Amino acid sequence: MTVSDVSESSNGVGQIVAAIQTIQAQGTPLPSERELANRLNVKRHQLRKALAEMRHRGDLEPQRVRRAPRALPRHGEELARLTNPLEIMELRLIMEPGLARLASLRASALEIARIMDAATTKDGDKAGAADLAFHLAIIEAARNHLAGEFYKMLRQVAVDARVRIARNIPTTCPKRIAQRDAEHRKVAEAIAQRDPEAAEAAMRAHLLAVHKQINERINAGAAAA
Repeated sequence: MTVSDVSESSNGVGQIVAAIQTIQAQGTPLPSERELANRLNVKRHQLRKALAEMRHRGDLEPQRVRRAPRALPRHGEELARLTNPLEIMELRLIMEPGLARLASLRASALEIARIMDAATTKDGDKAGAADLAFHLAIIEAARNHLAGEFYKMLRQVAVDARVRIARNIPTTCPKRIAQRDAEHRKVAEAIAQRDPEAAEAAMRAHLLAVHKQINERINAGAAAA
């Protein structure tokens, strides 16, 4: 069946999905929705159903919702004043192991590939950005939109200057980055193996290591004072 025959199929959505996957396999970005509909010779509403199905399965990036930019979500600055790094880590320890478990059960092959790729910091990447990209890849694969929005808010609060602490070890320390990457890879491998218990345990172990480092930095700062 050729791409132009898609609209004549009795299983329109499935055939449109197959045609889009053929285009993806060529390694070129998908064109605009209008151009893609013309190329496949399908109605826009049919194409949107196929794209929605692919996003639900994790075979396409989630549709981006345009919003007015802002540095922190509503009440973010107030939350930053009220909290501290240890409280943030406590909340992450409650949330993220469970979301890693969900990701191991729900992630598509494409999402697993993204998680595996993000598990190792690339040369030239900033340590903080690489870490956030890995965790966000897992959050997205967990397929819980409310948890995802809450997690993004939590991480934004965490980087606010009012909740940062003095560091006796730079975050760009190669030894620490190598250790963190090894912890990330354990989580990623458990998700790739569809092992929810291992994914949950590996994420908890990783966050406990971060929690320990924060405690050490706080104690070092107190001793210096």
